[in-house]
Amino acid sequence: MSIEKMTSIQLDVLKEIGNIGAGNAATALSVLLGKKIDMKVPNVKVITFDEMLELAGGYDNIVAAVFLRIEGDASGSMFFVLPLDQGSNYIQQLTGDHSISLEHPPYSELGLSAMQELGNILSGSYLTSLSDFTGLNLYPSVPSISIDMAGAIISYGLIELSQTEDYAIVIDTALNEDDQVEHVKGHFFLLPDPGSFSTIFHALGVHLYD
Repeated sequence: MSIEKMTSIQLDVLKEIGNIGAGNAATALSVLLGKKIDMKVPNVKVITFDEMLELAGGYDNIVAAVFLRIEGDASGSMFFVLPLDQGSNYIQQLTGDHSISLEHPPYSELGLSAMQELGNILSGSYLTSLSDFTGLNLYPSVPSISIDMAGAIISYGLIELSQTEDYAIVIDTALNEDDQVEHVKGHFFLLPDPGSFSTIFHALGVHLYD
């Protein structure tokens, strides 16, 4: 079976993994912020790299992105990409300082650290969920943060890793504070290294390329 022919049931498995990860992340963020946070995964898809750029707002769109490497049984890369206004909103919630913004340089060191921590919490929660489901040992590196054009950030990550796979898993992310309007929305991209896509899906009972 090719990736293009994955069934809705198989995508539902990925969504369930995302939802469990989101629940763990919401718990961690609730403790960090001292307030109730709900986090949902409205959608999970397997997409091409061109579609990744479209979701990020296009090649020239300036975004905040947290990037990290995955090591272990299925190595790869993860990007958490947020629009600048959404990233600023999150940082203001976390720090209580509404003067902090990612929308215009110079960027606050405190703001960048808060954004990096969001990526750290999300990536750790998602990887734990994926590891529990698949039985694979997966370990995240220390995340790094960039504010740049979406195309430049994603392309750099792919070139840096000599990426040859054609697909990525995207987990849409929506955080809600106390049942109010969603205040953080972003996209979480999982890019398995060559061979790791098959490893992950085989561990889930999905045999690709048959």
